[in-house]
Amino acid sequence: MSADEGPVLQQPSTGPLSRLRVEKVAVNISVGSSGENLERAVQVLESMTGQKPVRKEAKRSVRDFGIRKGEPIACIVTLRKEQAVSFLKRALDAVGGKIPASSFDEYGNFSFGIKEHIDIPGTRYVPELGIFGMDICVVLEKPGGRVKRRRQRPSNVGNAQRVNRQEAQSFMRENFGVTIL
Repeated sequence: MSADEGPVLQQPSTGPLSRLRVEKVAVNISVGSSGENLERAVQVLESMTGQKPVRKEAKRSVRDFGIRKGEPIACIVTLRKEQAVSFLKRALDAVGGKIPASSFDEYGNFSFGIKEHIDIPGTRYVPELGIFGMDICVVLEKPGGRVKRRRQRPSNVGNAQRVNRQEAQSFMRENFGVTIL
């Protein structure tokens, strides 16, 4: 390198290992109490996603809300691959394709909420079940991210393989037509 060339800037790679993908979508309905209300939430979540939800228990007692430690108060479903992408498209339609920039964390994950599950296209209202709100958490990842989570020989992942906030926002704009507020 000669003195007049200056430092060489490296361009971000566009190879197959640098392409983002939706790793998983977690859909959570928290009702705050066990019993019939939770059972109806489980039915709603199962009908929307096609998977059986897992019930989550309270981590601690909250006397003001009448919640005891160990009491089931929520249900959650984790979707992966094509099922996750198709549900995410429907859920983004429910919020008008708009996500606040503050919903993205520094690792490229983001979350948003839906006030009424009947806002999701393809979902019909069943009076016996009622209406529930839900939280949707999306994890974006590049291929090779499993290296840090695997059971045998886990290893660190380099900075080039980590997803940052800007990459996640541009991925959502390009692939899902999302408007970042």
